[in-house]
Amino acid sequence: MRRFWALARAMALIAVGALIIPNMMPNLAKAADPIRIGMSMALTGGVAPIGKQVLTALQIWRDDVNANGGLLGRPVELVFYDDQSNPANVPQLYTKLIDVDKVDLLIGPYATNMVAPAIPIMMQHKMTTIGILANAANSRFHYDQYFSMLPTGPEPQKAFAYGFFELAAAATPRPKTVAIVAADAEFAQNAADGARQTIKEIGGFDLVLDQKYPPSTTDYTPIMRAVQALNPDIVFVAAYPPDSVGIIRAANEVGITPKMFGGAFIGLLVTPIKAQLGPLANGIVNNEVFLPAPSLTFPGTKELLAKYQAAAATLGIDPGGWAFPPLGYAAGQVLAQAVEGTKSLDNVKLAAYMRDHAFKTVVGDVTFGKDGEWAKSRVFFTQFQHVTGNGMDQFKDTTHEVIVWPKEYKTGDMIYPYTEAKKP
Repeated sequence: MRRFWALARAMALIAVGALIIPNMMPNLAKAADPIRIGMSMALTGGVAPIGKQVLTALQIWRDDVNANGGLLGRPVELVFYDDQSNPANVPQLYTKLIDVDKVDLLIGPYATNMVAPAIPIMMQHKMTTIGILANAANSRFHYDQYFSMLPTGPEPQKAFAYGFFELAAAATPRPKTVAIVAADAEFAQNAADGARQTIKEIGGFDLVLDQKYPPSTTDYTPIMRAVQALNPDIVFVAAYPPDSVGIIRAANEVGITPKMFGGAFIGLLVTPIKAQLGPLANGIVNNEVFLPAPSLTFPGTKELLAKYQAAAATLGIDPGGWAFPPLGYAAGQVLAQAVEGTKSLDNVKLAAYMRDHAFKTVVGDVTFGKDGEWAKSRVFFTQFQHVTGNGMDQFKDTTHEVIVWPKEYKTGDMIYPYTEAKKP
């Protein structure tokens, strides 16, 4: 009889185990499945020189996270598509990421022109994202699950112009007449609008030319001749990488002689473009988002750049990587800290956490405010000074790209006027 009951108990335990183990298997499999993070990225087209840097930084972040056990005990996987620097491609790509690929989380995309058309798709699906280097992309939508990895602060449009015109207002003799030249695209028009607002706010300036040009423009000589004909004291330009090169070359060929020249030349944030232009960049006062300055070195900054620069050597991308990779990596850090802080992949919970917490990143402490912008602005204006030849080593620090605004980050004074600053 004892043998009978012992056998019965054993059979019962086997039966219970047979029920429990299959029920446990989906949970075990789920725990081993990767957390999939989706994005589009500009890997071809006009802004690909920057998009490739941002993607490389995010891949380094993914590898670092996975080397430390992943998120919530699961590995991280990046799912990405090339948006070809074309805003029209973005809605379908993010719809595919959400509806077909079933990604858990989103990040990006890169650039204002691509972030703006992505936001409505995220709003429809209640997804959270951290747009990378997008200027005022959420100013029309006010979506509470959008966050920006661009240090423009609570007034993002003005951030790309305010320091420039503060420098102008403090110069002697004070420049008065202004020409604005900007691409007819989301980013450039936001920056140009910021310039218009700033001119009114500071006062004492007279806008004599306000011209936009199609992004498909290849010959900028007629535009610069129109500027030259008015002989303005200030020429403020908002342009993406290909435009930056074309406008600067045309300005030098035509021989414009304003007292200040610059603004938001995004191309001048890319080291090979700086080197390509060489002395032609001298005197330009330009917006910057992150620089190789001791005051901008935070825990993990040097380590990231060492990994990035090693990868850049084989990928054929910007060998320096100071401007963009740290902000791309920081976007991943913010997302990771929100996931671990909430112990969740719920996009609504993640957004609530991001609004209420500060984040430690390779670009310093980040907190978010209105419309998901940085709570406090940290934008720089630099001036290219005494650049000689086309060597990239000139841009490893701020010796030839001097921080001239704001005063707490200054590494030198602005040379004024532009004709004097153009001298090597």
